[in-house]
Amino acid sequence: MLNVNNVSLRYGDRKLFDEVNIKFTPGNCYGLIGANGAGKSTFLKILSGEIESQTGDVHITPGQRLAVLKQNHFEYEDQEVLQVVMMGHARLFQIMQEKNAIYMKEDFSDEDGMKAAELESEFAELNGWEAESDAARLLTGLGVDESLHYNKMEDLSGSDKVKVLLAQALFGKPDILLLDEPTNHLDIKAIQWLEEFLINFENTVIVVSHDRHFLNKVCTHIADIDFGKIQLYVGNYDFWYESSQLALKMQEEENKKKEEKVKDLQEFIARFSANASKSRQATSRKKLLEKITIEDIKPSSRKYPYIAFKPEREIGNDLLVVEGLTKTIEGETVLNNVSFTLNRDDKVALVGQSELGNTTLMKILMGEMEPDSGSFKWGVTTSQSYFPKDNSKFFENSDLNLVDWLRQYSPEDQTETFLRGFLGRMLFSGEEAKKKASVLSGGEKVRCMLSKMMLSGANVLLLDEPTNHLDLESITSLNNGLIKFKGSIIFTSHDHQFVQTIANRIIELTPKGIISKEMTYDEYLQDSEVEKAQKALY
Repeated sequence: MLNVNNVSLRYGDRKLFDEVNIKFTPGNCYGLIGANGAGKSTFLKILSGEIESQTGDVHITPGQRLAVLKQNHFEYEDQEVLQVVMMGHARLFQIMQEKNAIYMKEDFSDEDGMKAAELESEFAELNGWEAESDAARLLTGLGVDESLHYNKMEDLSGSDKVKVLLAQALFGKPDILLLDEPTNHLDIKAIQWLEEFLINFENTVIVVSHDRHFLNKVCTHIADIDFGKIQLYVGNYDFWYESSQLALKMQEEENKKKEEKVKDLQEFIARFSANASKSRQATSRKKLLEKITIEDIKPSSRKYPYIAFKPEREIGNDLLVVEGLTKTIEGETVLNNVSFTLNRDDKVALVGQSELGNTTLMKILMGEMEPDSGSFKWGVTTSQSYFPKDNSKFFENSDLNLVDWLRQYSPEDQTETFLRGFLGRMLFSGEEAKKKASVLSGGEKVRCMLSKMMLSGANVLLLDEPTNHLDLESITSLNNGLIKFKGSIIFTSHDHQFVQTIANRIIELTPKGIISKEMTYDEYLQDSEVEKAQKALY
């Protein structure tokens, strides 16, 4: 059990938390959500004891062990991989070291023998004899090859280091598990393995993530940080979002019959409960959802940007033909004989192991890079707008305020009132619109780039990792905007739900060519023909 009692934290004039009271119980997974800067990571640090609150306290049931996903990927460079994982259980690892030190003594005394016996007893109680095999099982599940288990951490790639630190947090079945963005830098197989691990995990999990699919799979509750408070809701992220939006509509439409709105909410609760998946946690959540009353559902005060892409011209049938594109960068072939035709209404997700390949293809299609060989041709009815992964050149050394920055990309006849209104819908209201473009945060820059794309009126959108730096609210709005877009899209994203709900075609770039399938992302991941093709092309 983890109890938070009257916890408050203030930084200068800014009140981050104000007398927060919340109880986290075993068998549940809590998704901690909130706008960027709301204090999600800070709250996890308060729970772990890394940061002290100014008032109140955090109480853990005596004897229970808390584990945290470490964020410093270079902390253990000179340590063996398996050893780093086992360090996740501090007491067990300490016993292992003390035992080894005693047995290494040349002048082994009776006192040493008694101490060793005590340590051996505690070692057995903590399942020490299975420690190495348990650590190896975690690493293998996350996709760290067995050949690397006895290597030093410094020998591992960045993504493998992330997996080792995740295995460290999971090791030894901690009573309370704190995970801050655990899916970052993980491949799809590692994420799927982690989802199953957490679904079957019997203790308490508190997780911060921008991956809505992950939150929907593993969470039994949502803990929402808003106005310095944390409100607890039963259900996963989708349930929280949909129910809060319904409640907001009910609040806004008080002039309409309340009975109809109440009926809508009751039907929503019943439908969501009935559709809960068959996993252990979802089954538990289903029982809880059935007990929810209308009073339990409250409208969210969270603000969502308005994102809508409207093509100025209807797209024709001839969009894009790509023939034999090949490109080598610093000795690595990132595109190898890439050929495909983009069809009307195609919404293509580029997937594959090479992010550089995806980015390179987009740069070539937008004329920012020349291929080594091959060609491409856009149809005469097409107009393109591009969201690059690196947008720094649009903002560096810019003394323009946001109104003037956006004016560069808008039709000449647009007034300042129009531009301010447009920025307001993208959550830059009032004085925010006068901020310098050079001082924006990562998420604010992304919202500006999306504003630029919306003003373009293009009928083909190319987006390279547009969800990076965005909070859940902006991701949800962008997701909905692209679903409704009446044009064609080529995009990349690590957000599973984003890809699943937008793409109707998947193109995977491989070292020996491409795999192209007209299907959803989930269908692609489960397709046996795709699996055979992957084995042949990698």
